[in-house]
Amino acid sequence: WNPSPNAKYSGGQHWIYVFKNGQAASGTENRMRAYDKGAFLMEQLLDPNISSERRAFRDCAWVGSALSNADFPMLSVEEGLIPNETRVSLRVARPYDKYSSIVVDTDNVDNAKNNWDPLYTFSTEDVATRVNEVTVLEEMLEEISVVPNPYYAYSQYETNKLDNRVKIVNLPEVCTVRIYSMGGTLIRTYEKASPLTFVDWDLKNEANVPIAGGVYIIHIDVPGVGQAIRKWFGVMRPVDLDNF
Repeated sequence: WNPSPNAKYSGGQHWIYVFKNGQAASGTENRMRAYDKGAFLMEQLLDPNISSERRAFRDCAWVGSALSNADFPMLSVEEGLIPNETRVSLRVARPYDKYSSIVVDTDNVDNAKNNWDPLYTFSTEDVATRVNEVTVLEEMLEEISVVPNPYYAYSQYETNKLDNRVKIVNLPEVCTVRIYSMGGTLIRTYEKASPLTFVDWDLKNEANVPIAGGVYIIHIDVPGVGQAIRKWFGVMRPVDLDNF
């Protein structure tokens, strides 16, 4: 057991299961009984038959985790962990039961939705992925950027002393990236057609020659959507001849 007052870790992820007396509610013997020190539950869980596992948990009424009180530190395992008498309070705004705004007798399930058992609806419309919407795609063009920018002779993407690298990020699946000098000379072209959201530029031109430091224009063309233009400034470091 690892109790914690930190809600982020669900109180140490010590889960509490509360079972109802399904035998009394249904009148059948193969349902959860009144408190029997867990005998019925263990009997079902030790049975390898999957139907026994379902039988064990179909009367589970509540599952939750407990947060310890930071003002009352736990004892050691040898001392029994819990420092005093403990009360666990389980509160619900409305108990799980059959409800109907139409009939009084909820045993009458004629024209009932979900047999009058609680029925909840929700929508993911405002959080669902939106596809083929040009307006949204045009807005996403603003998210395209070059990192790091400015580049001062080093980036965290580089793997060794001879590696020079920046990333053009937040790219759509299909686009063309063109890099120009301030004089309008085309330095490098990347044709992107992959799920990756970035392109690595090794700071070289099409002839595999390292570029000079300065300002460059990066043009991104997204077919059927639009274009984005970014300025990038880089300072190049001298070649490390010790690695040759």
